[in-house]
Amino acid sequence: MTEIKEKSRTVHVIPKTSVSVLFAGDSGDGMQLTGTQFANTVAVRGSELNTFPNFPSEIRAPAGTISGVSGFQLQFGSKPVYTPGARFDVMIAMNSAALKANLKDLHRGGIIIASTEGFDEKNLKLAGYPEGANPLEDGTLSNYIVFPVPVLQLTREALKDSGLGMKEIDRCKNMFVLGLLYWLYNLSYEDTAITLREKFSKNVSIAEANINAVKAGYNFGDETELFANLGRFDISPQKQHGLYRRVTGNEACAIALTAAAKKAGLELFLGSYPITPATEILQTLAKMKKWGVKTFQAEDEIAGIVSSIGAAFGGALAATNTSGPGLALKTEALGLAVIMEIPLVIINVQRGGPSTGLPTKPEQSDLFMSLYGRHGDAPLPVIAACSPVDCFYATYEAARLALEHMTPVICLSDGYLALSSEPWKVITEESLADINPNIQPARKPEDPPYLPYKRDEQLVRAWAVPGTPGLEHRLGGLEKQHETGNVSHDPDNHELMTRLRAEKIEKIADSIPLQTIDNGPETGDLLVLGWGSSYGAIKTAIENAHEEGYASVAHAHLRYMYPFPKNLGQILGNYKKVLIPENNNGQLLHVIRDRFLIEPVGFSKIKGLPFNEMEILDKIIDVIKELE
Repeated sequence: MTEIKEKSRTVHVIPKTSVSVLFAGDSGDGMQLTGTQFANTVAVRGSELNTFPNFPSEIRAPAGTISGVSGFQLQFGSKPVYTPGARFDVMIAMNSAALKANLKDLHRGGIIIASTEGFDEKNLKLAGYPEGANPLEDGTLSNYIVFPVPVLQLTREALKDSGLGMKEIDRCKNMFVLGLLYWLYNLSYEDTAITLREKFSKNVSIAEANINAVKAGYNFGDETELFANLGRFDISPQKQHGLYRRVTGNEACAIALTAAAKKAGLELFLGSYPITPATEILQTLAKMKKWGVKTFQAEDEIAGIVSSIGAAFGGALAATNTSGPGLALKTEALGLAVIMEIPLVIINVQRGGPSTGLPTKPEQSDLFMSLYGRHGDAPLPVIAACSPVDCFYATYEAARLALEHMTPVICLSDGYLALSSEPWKVITEESLADINPNIQPARKPEDPPYLPYKRDEQLVRAWAVPGTPGLEHRLGGLEKQHETGNVSHDPDNHELMTRLRAEKIEKIADSIPLQTIDNGPETGDLLVLGWGSSYGAIKTAIENAHEEGYASVAHAHLRYMYPFPKNLGQILGNYKKVLIPENNNGQLLHVIRDRFLIEPVGFSKIKGLPFNEMEILDKIIDVIKELE
């Protein structure tokens, strides 16, 4: 612990390696913006971080109620960070509903900074507290360090000369809280000031009011005696080399599509219909016109994918993005892409289901639909990203497979990865794998007729771009005759083509990496097999298990959901038991059991929330004890 002089007092500065913070309030309190600005600041400073935005599905949820609570959790530190934290150390509670909804996940002895105006009689009633009860006054928070702060009053006082109306001033209260957190964690607010001036460049008075609110919060922490016994905290930045930026999963997907198109020497086309939580992919790509990116906001999900199929037929790297309900609508067109054998990337940002389900909540809900959800036998590759940054690499790989193997490819993300963020070391074009589209060259008049379904040794047909001399051909949804592509209802030909399409996808296993062990022994008692967004929680849980003496536990994480890596069966056989945590009711468990004839242990969480490391560690210990 160090000490620094602040005006007439000495403030203790306590070094920490990591901390988890939750900003929580009504969905109109600006918690997502506040959390994002805080994340940007710690990212610029060089800290490792992982974030989790969590907000209601309603456009405007009932104010002051539990269902209307919006939260933004992040963990940042001077060591690698893989989750937003199983529990948080500090909670900003803008009202009583935010406190009630999240108190169970605050560490015992954790810090609560409560906006007192959100704990009046009306807010307490809306949050469901008994009449006359106030957690800030009745001793129910005795296990925590509580700081009641009149945030609204102090914001109004700080901005009374801003010239803004009271409604506009009150909207700045989240920036006051942000400034207070900057003081508490010894962070500068200068980057936030720059961001606010850029964001509100057309309304200088709004920009300056928000900046002054940040400064007021910072100065309140600096001048008040409220935190005298607590002190300040300092998290040293991670020692990193190179240029880093903060990226969300959706942004990473969009950047990957652009990079893949450039690497392949093609134009990029995205046909899309807005849907939560995938819309930001469309929004991000719409800003990339200078890179030759074309985006089309279609009238519905079906139009989105068929426009992309047309672009793929025309020679572009074509993609579409959606979430579970949209993928359901796209299934017939996906079958069309399969029988046409054209390259297409489908990014599915999974959310809770069925039907409309939980639009803003993450779930690994669509593995079955991705693997099997098409009419007839229509296999295609399925890839899953495991982190916000990995959304770039998974999407880029999906594009490579689509272009080199002439097939639609589904790339799975989810609401957690899509909207969460982490630092990403900016890469160069040279570091990316080559992408070599199988484009058919022009033919001379003396050459034999072009056969659109003639295949190479990998059973891949060539890509004949319309307008190329000598490559006149037709494609469509009716079954094709082998090689010629003519419409054929011949029974033997249909069976042949069905088997060829399936074998082509199976052969992709020859060109993907073998499965590796992420952490732990090559053989042992327990293998934790994960996929998708459970990666960070599993990785942290395995590290904790090893620290507690459970050295025979290992972790393998799947990227290629179909086809599986060729050595996966061998790896599964090297452990006494396999545990599969999933944010669904056991979809991968069913696939693994059916494919490899083993009996894994399932661990399902279907709450619209990602796994945390503590619950996975507890399950690991339970399974190990059963083996003893």
